Amino acid sequence: MEKKSALFLTQAAVIAALYVVLTYIANLFGLASGVIQIRLSEMLCILPVFTPAAIPGLFIGCLLSNILTGCVIWDILFGSLATLAGAIGTYLLRNHKFVFTLPPVAANMIVVPLVLQYAYGVPDAVWYLAVTVGAGEVISVCILGMLLYKVLYRQRKAIFR
Repeated sequence: MEKKSALFLTQAAVIAALYVVLTYIANLFGLASGVIQIRLSEMLCILPVFTPAAIPGLFIGCLLSNILTGCVIWDILFGSLATLAGAIGTYLLRNHKFVFTLPPVAANMIVVPLVLQYAYGVPDAVWYLAVTVGAGEVISVCILGMLLYKVLYRQRKAIFR
């Protein structure tokens, strides 16, 4: 039992660390925040398909990323909760190919536009922000995430025992 707990914690920690590093890289190129966000780290949102350890890993990774990239408190809180909701949805839909990519997209399309408008004062309409955030999420999760899924799927038993 202790061995299983250690593996779970290790996987969650590695996923959180990867999320932070990938967000930091995207932030260096100005892609991690704003109206159109293409966070490379969001491709990791498919990982709950392979392990439930990805759920806390993604949440903590997003939380730390939002703190380290200078987000306001409402973004840190609600953005991280959106990632948590998306990760739980992905885990619940893990047996449905491609559909498992949709919960992170939906969660971020609902939450992030409201955060952008109310926490950052972005003047654009909520529906417009939902479209732009959704476009970035589709690129990050549905396209890049599915590519990552295809690469990891072959080695899933060795990586995610």
